[in-house]
Amino acid sequence: MDHKFLPESVQRVAVFLQAAGHAQTPRMLDDAARTAQQAADALGITVGQIAKSIIFRRKSDDAAVLVITSGDKRVDEAKVQALVCTDGTQLGRADAEFVKAKTGFAIGGVSPVAHSTQPVSLIDRELFRFATVWAAAGHPHAVFEISPEALQKLSGAPVADVVQRQDPPAPSPCTGICLLEAASGYCQGCLRTLDEIAAWGQADDAYKRAVWVQLAQRELKQ
Repeated sequence: MDHKFLPESVQRVAVFLQAAGHAQTPRMLDDAARTAQQAADALGITVGQIAKSIIFRRKSDDAAVLVITSGDKRVDEAKVQALVCTDGTQLGRADAEFVKAKTGFAIGGVSPVAHSTQPVSLIDRELFRFATVWAAAGHPHAVFEISPEALQKLSGAPVADVVQRQDPPAPSPCTGICLLEAASGYCQGCLRTLDEIAAWGQADDAYKRAVWVQLAQRELKQ
């Protein structure tokens, strides 16, 4: 493959993939894909199929820590820290200068492979939901396709659970038709106020869980 017309950072990824025997070469997109959603939209895939590369800084030795995870997940920094800071030290945020110096790539185009300096790496198990994923190839316009298994092998990253877990949606407290008690102003079936009932359909889970706490207190007073 002739790499000379690719940006230098993409050439580095292309050469790495070719040397590793990976059949898929970097693909240049018409528009920049600096976020997982932008990349997914450009490729016509789900955002979870984007293998995003997140860089942290390990404070004890100033090493770059690479976390590869699905585009629809948020990295849990505490989980990462527990796995890579075994001496009790902490992770720090990696600014643009640190990322460029350690990886050779600019933020928005960080590849999971072909770094300037070998990082401490982890790959999240959520990526293995998919047969193939797409990762940045060293530039905001460049991506490459790969299976999670092959990406794990090429990156040398152990598989780990490093993403935040979402609480299940708070259920509706309704147990029947809402009829308000004149004295208390609470529904006879679910103990909510009229305002709480009206807001429930548009409320987020944090609000709903707070209401559930109030309902438990009201039930104790019944």
